[in-house]
Amino acid sequence: MAGIYLHIPFCKQACHYCNFHFSTSMQYREEVVAAIARELELQSAYLRGKPVESIYFGGGTPSLLKPEELDLLFRTIENLHDIHPDAEITLEANPDDLQEDRLAYLRDSAVNRLSIGIQSFSEQDLQFMNRAHNAVEAGHCIDLAHKYGFENLTVDLIYGTPTMSDDQWAENIKKVLAYGVPHLSCYCLTVEPSTALDHFVKTGKAKPVNEEQAERQFVYLMETLDKAGYDHYEISNFARPGHYAVHNSAYWLGKPYLGVGPGAHSYNGESRQWNVANNTRYRKALAEDQLPFERELLTEEQRYNEYVLTRLRTRWGVVPEDLPTDYREYFLKQIQTYLKAGQVECLKGAYLLTKTGKLLADRIAMELFF
Repeated sequence: MAGIYLHIPFCKQACHYCNFHFSTSMQYREEVVAAIARELELQSAYLRGKPVESIYFGGGTPSLLKPEELDLLFRTIENLHDIHPDAEITLEANPDDLQEDRLAYLRDSAVNRLSIGIQSFSEQDLQFMNRAHNAVEAGHCIDLAHKYGFENLTVDLIYGTPTMSDDQWAENIKKVLAYGVPHLSCYCLTVEPSTALDHFVKTGKAKPVNEEQAERQFVYLMETLDKAGYDHYEISNFARPGHYAVHNSAYWLGKPYLGVGPGAHSYNGESRQWNVANNTRYRKALAEDQLPFERELLTEEQRYNEYVLTRLRTRWGVVPEDLPTDYREYFLKQIQTYLKAGQVECLKGAYLLTKTGKLLADRIAMELFF
């Protein structure tokens, strides 16, 4: 099984924290979409005929695309690939784009899962992040999605912002649970280099992330969703049983995927490649049937490090038997420190982060690198 990711590099406005590739100019949107369709054709053999179990429209803001633009991409994929009958087909959407006419179209399209970038139900938080929607739209879009038959929803939330009190964070979680959303992706605010937020922090216009506050809100998140019956199956992702994200799980489990669009990444188990993160260069290259990407062949050491980094973040954990002998011995020796500290536990032969270990996930993974 394999997946396809389509990066739609357009947004109405720039969120202050975002460092993904996007453009707020729509001038060449049709040409870029046509280039993505052409890239799909030129890369049709990349997945080596494996059935496609997930298709993910990310960005950027895929919900900005017109129906005819989405239809072109759907047709192209259907003509080129064997799509599993139960494939998960996700479209990222901003609340302000989920109007009734758009939802009516999506209901009749191939999309069967919506990923809604709510981030917060607080007007103050949304203004701090420079989101395009308001607090009323944040809740109303979920009601509309339900009205048009979308029960398979995931919602993004952000915690750790200077404007978000612990009470507001608790209220955000309470509201999502009340809506019956079966999957949540919750991320700590990160100050990424060269973003507006990075500039604001450096110039004193915004406070840096309060690590104690962020940790406190993450602990509350874990405890609350555990009581509500959600599985914490990846460090930032929570789902009711049967609602794990197929596409994102494929990333963490090392399955192959094709990424198309400016800045998109692809992985086939042996190499990783990434497209140029520039809309003009991307569309001009595809207009000449050129694929504008760079490729890196992965060494055994890189594959080990990536495996540890991704699997340690999940409920599946690191399974030593998956590792080559030399790396297995190294991992089993290094992991002892974290077992003794109660930050890692071994269950049925897999090494998993404990609740305490999840607070230190990135650091522990890096210290386990070869």
